[in-house]
Amino acid sequence: MSQLLRIFTGVNMQFAHPWVLLGLLVVPVLAWMRGDRGGAPAVEFSSTALLRSLGRMAESSAGNFMTGLYYLGLASLIVALARPQGGKTTTQVQASGIDIMILLDVSGSMLTEDYFMDGQRTNRQEAVKSVTKKFIEARTNDRIGLMAFASRPYLVSPLTLDHDWLLQNLDRVHIGQVEDGTAIGSAIAAGLNRLKDPNSKSKVLILLTDGVNNCGKIAPETAAEASKALGVRLYAIGAGTNGNAPVPIYEPNTETPRLDPSGKPMYVEVHVEFDEAQLKRVAQIANGHFYRAADMKSMQDIFSEIDKLEKSTVQYKKTQQFTDLYPWFLTAGLVLISLEMVLAQTAWRRLP
Repeated sequence: MSQLLRIFTGVNMQFAHPWVLLGLLVVPVLAWMRGDRGGAPAVEFSSTALLRSLGRMAESSAGNFMTGLYYLGLASLIVALARPQGGKTTTQVQASGIDIMILLDVSGSMLTEDYFMDGQRTNRQEAVKSVTKKFIEARTNDRIGLMAFASRPYLVSPLTLDHDWLLQNLDRVHIGQVEDGTAIGSAIAAGLNRLKDPNSKSKVLILLTDGVNNCGKIAPETAAEASKALGVRLYAIGAGTNGNAPVPIYEPNTETPRLDPSGKPMYVEVHVEFDEAQLKRVAQIANGHFYRAADMKSMQDIFSEIDKLEKSTVQYKKTQQFTDLYPWFLTAGLVLISLEMVLAQTAWRRLP
């Protein structure tokens, strides 16, 4: 009954004594019995033929109106006895999320085009950004930050719950913003520096790289030891394939691919590799895991697995505030029945 009222009236209502509402079933029974039996005649005649038309008119107007007042008032009194209560329910969501810092490699080797999206060749950076976007969109309760790195790390976004803003910053990340190189150890250390909140119950680093640590002042293993000491898990993802892979040729000092006479981008085969053994050690030291993402499907599967491993919890706190409404129904019932009694003794009084 409360749900029906809420659906049709938009009011959040409940009854303290809902079983009393069964009394409403008595109202139509009383109306039927009264109509079937009829009221006692006010004046007796040997024949009522002369008053037949007058009786019909009274029954169809004044009589029906006063009868309706009486039964409507009776129904209101029954509803009042059920003690209706109206109010609102407030639900507070308390997200106990995870702090996640994503470390994105933007070295020159990330331009290698050994991935395919929707049947089109694409480079590693675009493939990683595409999957990262979906991961961020799925983690609505987590604070997520983004750190890009090449020869040195730089902050793209601090930890935030504003994921729309985070995705906008991710779109602006591109290769060439800092000097080329791959400083994996420095990137891990910079990411840890952003995971200092002591109130965070769980902290995670996700490292996406395709290269070998070749610059920076901090060794990846040393940074991993610090990650372990701080209780931060590290997931390392190696993007791309080892060996020869196509890399587009760009116009000097631009990001515009050089085109051949037929208008197609020109490529050159280069040898690319990353230190898989080192990434495995780093992830193991920091109580995490190493993944190899050789194509888009494996990249998507890796992020899905991390999403399952790092589950957030959400707590819901419901607060209900209700006010008694029975005085309104009680008043309405008494007024309707009183009006019926007054009309029966004045304007629509029957002959004695």
